[in-house]
Amino acid sequence: MRGAEGLRDHYDAIVVGSGLGGLVSAGYLAADGRSVLVLEQHDIAGGNAHVFRRRRKYEFDVGTHYLGDCGPGGLFPAILSGLGVRDRVNFLPMDNEQGFDRIITPTATVDVPAGWNAYRDRLRQALPEEADRIDRFVDLAEAVAGATRDGLHGASMVELFRRSPQTMRWTRRTLAQALDHCGLSPKGRTLVAAQAGNYGTMPDGITFSEHAAMLDHYLRGAYYPEGGGQVLVAAFVEALESAGGELRTRCEVRRILIEDGRATGVELTDGTRISAPLVISNADYRRTVLDLCGGEEAFPAELVAKTRAATMRGAVVAVYVALDTELPGLPNANIWWHDSDDMEAAHAAMQERYARDGSMESVPQLTFSFASLKDPGAAAVCPPGHSNFQLMTGCPAGHEFWGVRGGPVDGEPYRRNAAYVARKQQLTELMLTTAEKVVGPFRDRITHLETATPLSHERYIRGTGGTPYGMASWGGVGQRPDVRTDVEGLYVVGQSVRYGSGLGAVATCGMAAASQIVGRGLLPEVLAGSVLGDASRLPERGPDWDPMVVSRGRARQRAKGLARIG
Repeated sequence: MRGAEGLRDHYDAIVVGSGLGGLVSAGYLAADGRSVLVLEQHDIAGGNAHVFRRRRKYEFDVGTHYLGDCGPGGLFPAILSGLGVRDRVNFLPMDNEQGFDRIITPTATVDVPAGWNAYRDRLRQALPEEADRIDRFVDLAEAVAGATRDGLHGASMVELFRRSPQTMRWTRRTLAQALDHCGLSPKGRTLVAAQAGNYGTMPDGITFSEHAAMLDHYLRGAYYPEGGGQVLVAAFVEALESAGGELRTRCEVRRILIEDGRATGVELTDGTRISAPLVISNADYRRTVLDLCGGEEAFPAELVAKTRAATMRGAVVAVYVALDTELPGLPNANIWWHDSDDMEAAHAAMQERYARDGSMESVPQLTFSFASLKDPGAAAVCPPGHSNFQLMTGCPAGHEFWGVRGGPVDGEPYRRNAAYVARKQQLTELMLTTAEKVVGPFRDRITHLETATPLSHERYIRGTGGTPYGMASWGGVGQRPDVRTDVEGLYVVGQSVRYGSGLGAVATCGMAAASQIVGRGLLPEVLAGSVLGDASRLPERGPDWDPMVVSRGRARQRAKGLARIG
């Protein structure tokens, strides 16, 4: 296999998968002086943060729709600074004063601004009859989010419980329980939970602390990386390689090797074996335990059974749209549209309808992300005067919804399956029709249209169920594995660990894994200003610098098949 050429027999650490969690942990281990190898089965690094290009005109983000907390002292600036690459990523603010998220229901429109107090005021304006209940919810959410943030800065759980036991009890309850406690109406519940697409589940499937942390992340300001998500990925790749680490793309791992309860390395699909006393899996958690590690061969039977029974968070259908015109009158914000003031009832009705007759005749929720508004004038996003945006909605889980028996990981040839094609066309039509109701007609100006289904996500990311959000239930709502496993020397990062879903959460879990390995709290250190990386070793960026080229790794930068703009 060509991807194995030039690899050494032994490294200090091997990272399986190159999502942000894997790249962050790899970068910090390399900055600590360890030899690190990152292995990625796809053509470029990034996982959910990678991009793809079409028609030499358009670049579409897969999962980077916005980032929170990117102002001075924020999460991503601190993590980048710690590796010496802060100046290589510029974060463009969205409309944090007017609103970075616009929530639309049949009877209300709420523009969500930065800041907890401003957020409270907007909700109270939309629901004056529930002002006291809004206050109760926001007070509780801000307190729980503050405790979570204190934990990131190094406070222990014992200290946090001692400081505020009542607040910490809410970290173990669901968002639905918090909404019940605050007495919010169905409309109130919908407005405060409308951005559920950030984690892919209804209020009864998410802990209150994860929802509060998501709100806090964006209420600290919403941003978009100038140049798109691949620029962020490329900065982490440059940090890794300048510190002596290696990234190998098109290099797939068949097996994580475990002997006598210890991780000893990996085996590639061509049979090559590479040894290492540390392995960090950024692969899907269920696939890590059940497939890469062999289930009961490596883990206790109870953990394997719990992992096999785990359910996944919601799957997503995404429609990527390019137009030869601009869309007038839109804010620099995401739009979260709901066809009902009762989001939970609408979602339940969709599931019941599908269970009854296999149909999905309407879209109860639609999210819009406008890359050409967030990064105006960017040559890679679209030509001047054009638009580039993405539509997203949830769909029933399972391969059966798509008319196939298995997914691409199982070898199912799904893309030309007649039932799959018909369902894909149906969802695309429903989403476009719904979108035009929200932003006005645009179909006659479409220059590129492409739909990605959960099977597309499974094909490229290898995520169980085709979800970008990870596990919903691992023995209970909110229960998720920590980064350290029962196998000595084996760690896990990504969307299914306890730090939650989203790019900020997986970057945090990458820091947590590296911290446990090096034996000190790296995130509190970098938030306080520490720098471990050596910026003087970074490569220069010429006028033709391309983040997709960098994200292939040095060994494959000149390989054929890379799409370019222009």
